[in-house]
Amino acid sequence: MQGDPDSMYAIAIHGGAGAIPRHALSDAREKQYRAGLETALDAGYAVLERGGPSLDAVSAAVRVLEDDPLFNAGRGAALTRDGAAELDAAIMDGKQQRAGAVASVRHVKNPIELARRVMEKSRHVLLVGAGAEEFALEEGVVLVPNGYFRTPERQRQLESEQRGHPVSDLFPASQGTVGAVAVDQEGNLAAATSTGGMTNKRQGRVGDSPIIGAGTYAKNGVCAVSATGHGE
Repeated sequence: MQGDPDSMYAIAIHGGAGAIPRHALSDAREKQYRAGLETALDAGYAVLERGGPSLDAVSAAVRVLEDDPLFNAGRGAALTRDGAAELDAAIMDGKQQRAGAVASVRHVKNPIELARRVMEKSRHVLLVGAGAEEFALEEGVVLVPNGYFRTPERQRQLESEQRGHPVSDLFPASQGTVGAVAVDQEGNLAAATSTGGMTNKRQGRVGDSPIIGAGTYAKNGVCAVSATGHGE
């Protein structure tokens, strides 16, 4: 978390639930995780520091984590039982109580960007699957082959799960989600969440992350929340 107590703007991020056992985390790996989180935190805080809105701040932070293959969102997401990545994301504006979300998208490079387009450019809150990707095409959102999201580590985790060795036991943090909450210099709150869901999940499974009021919520004067965990 970073914040300025004098100006009352702040941002907090998370990279997923669960603690990786010390024996499974080398010093080099820990530095990679911390560097990724710091980069995301800095990206969001820079927006607030220059007077930008909290929506831009949480979007910027989550986009960095989606691009980092260490985290379970965007590139490096957990894989479904058929070896694909299916992504969910949501964003909410605490000032006007607007929200946007997408679920089960397979080709959207940064799902948080599409979730924001749903909020700002459509009359809907949640779009899923092919309908969400058709909207992405209309909006010029960057699409990529599904293979972009897959990494050797996630493939190994899927194979381990399918052999009967739960990933949640071996790699607790790999089941996580990424998110950010922020308050800007105008006092406006925002929250954003993005995830690849559970390793070895069924095609079409949607957890709590893109559900407004469950995985993501913001209301000025009350709170901003981005949840992480098992998702069921």
